[in-house]
Amino acid sequence: MAASGRGLCKAVAASPFPAWRRAHTEARGGLKPEYDAVVIGAGHNGLVAVSTSPLDPTSLAPGRVALSSLGRSVKKQAAYLQRLGVNTAIFERRHVIGGAAVTEEIIPGFKFSRASYLLSLLRPQIYTDLELKKHGLRLHLRNPYSFTPMLEEGAGSKVPRCLLLGTDMAENKKQIAQFSQKDAQAFPKYEEFMHRLALAIDPLLDAAPVDIAAFQHGSLLQRMRSLSTLKPLLKAGRILGAQLPRYYEVLTAPITKVLDQWFESEPLKATLATDAVIGAMTSPHTPGSGYVLLHHVMGGLEGMQGAWGYVQGGMGALSDAIASSATTHGASIFTEKVNGSSTPPQLLTVAKVQVNSEGCVQGVVLEDGTEVRSKMVLSNTSPQITFLKLTPQDEEDFRRERLRDLPERRKKAASLGPWTSEAFHGDFSFQEWLPEEFLERISQLDTRSPVTKINVAVDRLPSFLAAPSAPRGQPLPHHQCSIHLNCEDTLLLHQAFEDAMDGLPSHRPVIELCIPSSLDPTLAPPGCHVVSLFTQYTPYTLAGGKAWDEQERDAYADRVFDCIEVYAPGFKDSVVGRDILTPPDLERIFGLPGGNIFHCAMSLDQLYFARPVPLHSGYRCPFQGLYLCGSGAHPGGGVMGAAGRNAAHVAFRDLKSM
Repeated sequence: MAASGRGLCKAVAASPFPAWRRAHTEARGGLKPEYDAVVIGAGHNGLVAVSTSPLDPTSLAPGRVALSSLGRSVKKQAAYLQRLGVNTAIFERRHVIGGAAVTEEIIPGFKFSRASYLLSLLRPQIYTDLELKKHGLRLHLRNPYSFTPMLEEGAGSKVPRCLLLGTDMAENKKQIAQFSQKDAQAFPKYEEFMHRLALAIDPLLDAAPVDIAAFQHGSLLQRMRSLSTLKPLLKAGRILGAQLPRYYEVLTAPITKVLDQWFESEPLKATLATDAVIGAMTSPHTPGSGYVLLHHVMGGLEGMQGAWGYVQGGMGALSDAIASSATTHGASIFTEKVNGSSTPPQLLTVAKVQVNSEGCVQGVVLEDGTEVRSKMVLSNTSPQITFLKLTPQDEEDFRRERLRDLPERRKKAASLGPWTSEAFHGDFSFQEWLPEEFLERISQLDTRSPVTKINVAVDRLPSFLAAPSAPRGQPLPHHQCSIHLNCEDTLLLHQAFEDAMDGLPSHRPVIELCIPSSLDPTLAPPGCHVVSLFTQYTPYTLAGGKAWDEQERDAYADRVFDCIEVYAPGFKDSVVGRDILTPPDLERIFGLPGGNIFHCAMSLDQLYFARPVPLHSGYRCPFQGLYLCGSGAHPGGGVMGAAGRNAAHVAFRDLKSM
């Protein structure tokens, strides 16, 4: 990671003292030794998980939930549960809440959505249930929303063409007609086709996958109950009807094959294909890339299907609104430290999940050795961190955990013999609870990430050859868009992918450039702007096993800036400072394995009842009382909240029966 600028550049929280910070300050030192549940991960899914309990709150009587960081989805869960009268404590290992949904002032005066930067996928009921608007959430919808400038060297004195798409279908058809009249006529039908598929997928997002394990091994009662998990699939089938085979092809075929059936012009196909590869180490020629596209078009804002927008104040403002909803109802938030406070940092990161002799979780141990007991643990961290780091990893590790639980008369006997000692009466085996095959599958998850995120402070808006800036420098409609560079042809996307397969950063990186300050002037000083560059493809490890260092980071960022300069001359001179986050940086700072924004790839072999691995897609884990509620669980990544919400329904149904 590199942060540089004209002057002192220090990473600080963009909102130094929001409402949740006041609650945090008041709660400092109030950590209790026992709660009903602990959630590991201070991102949005974690908070959603403890927020959506379907139980009568009185059945949890004096219910308590604690949350700790490593993920990006915790804050909404706490808000829901606290509304039910359950005392909630939230822990964050960083100084700022939100996981990847954060706003940070990396360069003085410039507030960046440092990781995630656009909002669309958050489930509609979360807005309503948590009253996020009441707690300060403000959105800026984008219209137009997509801008793809061309490089046309033979245009002479003519302004190069560009493709500008928005919510006005008549205007979209005019834009597309520059490249193909046929495509202009086909585009509305394509949008309708994809909208229907999004409607079919929608009910699958808010429910646990089909419980295959219950069908195979469960009791008659469990099998009967698991029939309900078929309802979303049946509903999806009814929506798709006789066109199901055609829709199946969209989900399984390369996106180039799908788009070739609809369109002939490369600028349109390449623009649409960017949504099929963004954040994924895949080519538009990779089978199954169509689902990634669908994942990015099935959201919406303010009732507008497929809309994406900016959060006023940056993505951290969304996290603050969720946290405010939680603290209003009594939740306490603990972070590493309060900025500017002289209080020594507290080690609030969860170091281990405690498991007893029956294979049931008993709580967690924090890095400073503090034990927090609980009946259940919901992990918002990645599957890899959850099972390969936080849970006991071998029989000796498990033995130490069991010794915590053995009665005093058996501890001495157990300490005298090997793990297989008769002191354990043969009633317990590590492999019984965490099979080696399961751990192997977790370790083999595809977490490859192509993403390097570059946050840039500029002293003026970029002026594109295809759309020159206004004389006074005020934002024009295209400045609010996702601006696609090096995306005039699907072949460019594939070539960029092939570079990464050879261990090289792309020679012509695929760039999605966004300027949220074009709609939200609170993010930068007057006349200045913040620019988000979501670029790919960059491998986690460079050719020859070489690691990313400062020189490699700067060289890649310079290459990206050179590309932008070709489309918008003068861009490099406008740069005040930059923050470069390669895949290893995204992993180190935000806990994203391999730098993968989805925790693990959104490929067909890692979706639905295979996410994270087959037979463990229903949020329950091999250890009783441990649940996975982050992006590594169904339905996957993005600032959606569905994984946390679904996991909560499963977990608290179990809690009621304890």
